[in-house]
Amino acid sequence: PMEWPILLSWAQKTKRLGIRANADTPDAAKLARKYGAEGIGLRRTERMFNADDRLSIFVDMIMATNENQRKYVLDKLGELQKNDFIQILKAMEGYKVTIRLLDPPLHEFLPNPEELMDKIYKNKNDINISETKEVLNRAKELSEINPMMGHRGVRLGITYPEIYEMQIKAVFVATANLLKKKINAKPQIMIPQVGSIEELNHIKSIYDNVKLEMEKKYKIKFKINFGTMLEVVRACLTSNELAKTAEFFSFGTNDLTQAVFSFSREDAEGKFLPEYMEKELLETSPFQSIDVNGVGNLMKIGIKQGRAIKKDLEIGICGEHGGDPNSIKFCHSAGISYVSASPHRIPIAIIAAAQATINQKSKKI
Repeated sequence: PMEWPILLSWAQKTKRLGIRANADTPDAAKLARKYGAEGIGLRRTERMFNADDRLSIFVDMIMATNENQRKYVLDKLGELQKNDFIQILKAMEGYKVTIRLLDPPLHEFLPNPEELMDKIYKNKNDINISETKEVLNRAKELSEINPMMGHRGVRLGITYPEIYEMQIKAVFVATANLLKKKINAKPQIMIPQVGSIEELNHIKSIYDNVKLEMEKKYKIKFKINFGTMLEVVRACLTSNELAKTAEFFSFGTNDLTQAVFSFSREDAEGKFLPEYMEKELLETSPFQSIDVNGVGNLMKIGIKQGRAIKKDLEIGICGEHGGDPNSIKFCHSAGISYVSASPHRIPIAIIAAAQATINQKSKKI
């Protein structure tokens, strides 16, 4: 409707919460910007590896048996990542772009062991049996009982430091390229699944080394913030420690909700949540709208302790709750700096954030 842009411009002026986008491609970033997003709160780097032309390179990296082999493959991936970062930072020029380092378990990138077994048994002529067996063994080695709570995120960054180093380097190189062309690129680097300051500091030392190397190479003083996601319960409870190293926080409310409730979204939504709603044990799914008493209280602890260390600490949320009006109202009242939502939900998020501000004002009167 014609009134929509007018309404949005009023809402933009009224709201206090920042609204950013969860966007993985330059097109999504441009769309989000058109809808009024002020930056990107979540850029998932693993999405870049899922493209067909890259998946095989990534699989080569997982399959690499020695350091040299892996380094060769990582250089190729680093080049691809750099080009991706250049495009997305350009699309969001002048606004912050939060780049999350690799998060999912490695086995997600390998073919399913059952499918591989099937191929071997059927002894298809179009496959190299010994190669397929090698991939099968690696897939079995990497498979986990509970991958959501297993070897992923920062834990991968610690056991495969060369992956995170490659990604961090790509961010710096992309930024240097753009700054040289007078394009105001503002990336931030975010570490997923952190539960302790020891983990965060371990990755920070990789970041510091890369930064030093890049400042020498490009003769530029870089300002690329280093922050962490709060999606592990322990991170929220020890946020005062994390805030000593982290320059910003972002709540991963999807994983945090799973952790707080001790049930996985896929199982819950498929099996028992509908019945919980029917029996009125739950009003709405905690994956749709932030559970204020549980997850919300934990977030408040994280915010309070973090800001006790750094008064102006930037704290966002980047779970899917960022596009839900009720969650946005909660985030406003909890003192969150910004919410991040998928591009199509940006207009709704802007309106909800403005309503939250107006409601707060009317209560004071």
